[in-house]
Amino acid sequence: MKHKPVVAALLLLAPLTACGSAQAGDGSTVTVTVGYQSRTINTVTAGTLLRSLGYFEKELNALHDGKTYKVDWQDYATGAPITAQMTAGKIDIGSMGDFPLLINAARGKQLGKPTRLVSVTGYNLRGGLNTIVTSPDSKLASLKDLRGKKVSTSVGSAADGTLVRALQRAGIDPDQGIEKLNQQPAVGASALSAGSTDALSQFVAWPGLLAYQGKAKALYDGAELDLPTFHGVTAREDFAEKRPAVLEAFLKAQAEATDYLDDHPVAAAESVAKATGLPAEVVYLYNGAHGIATFDPAVKPQLVSALKQDVSVLKAAKLTGDIDVDSFVDDRYVKKALGSGYAARLAAKPSAATSEVWPKGTSATRSFTSPAELLTYLSAHRDGIRAAYVPDATTGTLWFADKAIWVADGDRLLPFVAPETARAYVSAHGGARIVTYADALERAS
Repeated sequence: MKHKPVVAALLLLAPLTACGSAQAGDGSTVTVTVGYQSRTINTVTAGTLLRSLGYFEKELNALHDGKTYKVDWQDYATGAPITAQMTAGKIDIGSMGDFPLLINAARGKQLGKPTRLVSVTGYNLRGGLNTIVTSPDSKLASLKDLRGKKVSTSVGSAADGTLVRALQRAGIDPDQGIEKLNQQPAVGASALSAGSTDALSQFVAWPGLLAYQGKAKALYDGAELDLPTFHGVTAREDFAEKRPAVLEAFLKAQAEATDYLDDHPVAAAESVAKATGLPAEVVYLYNGAHGIATFDPAVKPQLVSALKQDVSVLKAAKLTGDIDVDSFVDDRYVKKALGSGYAARLAAKPSAATSEVWPKGTSATRSFTSPAELLTYLSAHRDGIRAAYVPDATTGTLWFADKAIWVADGDRLLPFVAPETARAYVSAHGGARIVTYADALERAS
């Protein structure tokens, strides 16, 4: 079946009337306008967390260039309106996911208002930031079961890219094989609960939130694609050229916010939760010490390479034409902002996936060397746990321990995000079998 018209996404390509810049350019007071997505929590080091810490304002005050700086923080639900405002000259710096970044590049070039990718926020080298979920009582057990079904996603988003690629690998035409519903994440989540869609493909933090709330279960872990996905910071080219010191101040502040998140992961999760209304346990799933996302402002070559591969997906959906990714990526400002420390950040790798428990009433988590050890702890502290996280045995994607699919393989207890991955492991390991979470707890006690 053909998916419904992608009206919302195509509106992005409609002409805009250019407006004045958001910055009061020649006076003694300069307003810098930053567009961010508070609930897209893999951008927090360039948005929600950065704003709460006040690091950008501090860096601006340290410029001592005779100007008085004000920051206008503008919160949006998705990247599309940020792009629209940037190309209208109303937003100077914005943050969004990889697919919206490409649309940002295409839109800027189309209107003669070019933008540049200047840094990275949160990333996952395997693609684990996107997940396909279904309702808790759904009979769907694999991607192949989606043939002929209704699937909600946001066309032009990284989550849609995951859906398209996953369906193709499963032998399903992403245009003809399903009925695709182009919906905002909140609308898609409601549709899933109401039974008006069979599955939902979305980006952070929606899959984890719905699973945590008991409103969904994972059907497909985006990390199975083994293709990097990330969020990044984009700036208007004219703004960057006119006020390079301001952009560099932003990137310094972003690096400081990244360091704060790395050094104080629980406090950072609590801060983001307070600002967004998301449960801190969900924020920590993605942004924690061993979370699904790794934060680093360095523009890593493998992320740029992934961005180039993403272009074909957007072209096939007729959302963009060709995009010169190399000219869009501009790491000069972040290199200058971070100086000698940039090389170390560029070479840094994500921390190893680890089982982790967040006990009630504490400001720190506990890590374990194996999922079985975590389960042993949980079985002895059943009433004292705020959240427990385990990495998928195949992809390393972190998931809630009580929402994971558990496999017993001899004395080993192995967690998986999605049932199909667990079944694949069982098929390849004689004697292994899927067990319930309660059974896994008993085995570990």
